[in-house]
Amino acid sequence: MGTTRHLVALLLAAALTPSPGFAAGAPCYRGVNLSGGEYGERGAIYGTNYIYPSEQTIRYFAEKGMTIIRLPFRWERLQPALGGRLDEDEIKRIKDTVALIRKHGMAVLLDPHNFGYYDKAQVGTAPASDAAFADFWARLAVEFANQDGVLFGLMNEPYDIMATDWLDAANAAIRAIRAVGARNLILVPGTSWSGAHSWEKDVIGGANGTVMLGVRDPLDFYAYEVHQYLDVDSSGTHATCEGAAAAVEAIVGVTAWLKRNHKRGFLGEFGASTDKDCMSGLTKIYATMSENSDVWLGWSYWAAGEWWPADEPFNVQPGRGAERPQMRLLAASAKTDADACSAVKSKGN
Repeated sequence: MGTTRHLVALLLAAALTPSPGFAAGAPCYRGVNLSGGEYGERGAIYGTNYIYPSEQTIRYFAEKGMTIIRLPFRWERLQPALGGRLDEDEIKRIKDTVALIRKHGMAVLLDPHNFGYYDKAQVGTAPASDAAFADFWARLAVEFANQDGVLFGLMNEPYDIMATDWLDAANAAIRAIRAVGARNLILVPGTSWSGAHSWEKDVIGGANGTVMLGVRDPLDFYAYEVHQYLDVDSSGTHATCEGAAAAVEAIVGVTAWLKRNHKRGFLGEFGASTDKDCMSGLTKIYATMSENSDVWLGWSYWAAGEWWPADEPFNVQPGRGAERPQMRLLAASAKTDADACSAVKSKGN
């Protein structure tokens, strides 16, 4: 325990050391969540109740140096019946959006933004059984199998499922993805919102940091996805950042965990307002990941999207062409040299 605390202290000191332009060898994936595809209920009308990003928006973030887009969508709209076919119109919309993102040189992280549920059924319970979840991922994986620059995020923020139950569901999905021949990089969240601040705490059915070491991938080509906000309760629902120091410490703690267990991580969501403490915290989080790019694959900021309210504190969608302050930080980090990441594992490796 003392050794771990010492390591965390050293990492925190490094995170708090100024890092002009961020360290060389920054994480290769630097991007944003383009929100909109997850809006509305399952019967929502496209263009009225939900939307995928336009090429104009995609181009903007590519020109800012982003290298990845996390693309949220709703499971129920993509697969209207569990065990059934994917909806032709919805999969086409997603494919078209992926093609636009790839056209502009960015990778795509597919994100079923369902919080561990299908309608009101929790993953792992009837009818959204582990087998149903695996079936969904097998069908989606076939559509994007081995496409360069396409990553699979198993689920956005499972929150009230036991860690052990979530591990079973995640492993079932991973087996299904590999069974159809897809070698794409898989991002695996934990339960309890996949919070970095609670990663090693027993919140529900065991600590993610202990239980999720049970992830089994036949290709050993996965990373852990965590989320972290800077407000007082790490919820991302407040404009002020009383929790900024704790958020930085949380990322430092996960960094130590990744190194200790020889794993890789991805910060799938984080965000903050232009409050002074928020901007300082964001800078320190970027620095921590940049200085530890041996274990951090990258990050995607929450959020942007054409339908985000202009007064939303975390919004980095350009307003009337004006760059938002958080975007300036993101863009500065994105300009740092980084090694290229492969989203598909080569055969034989």
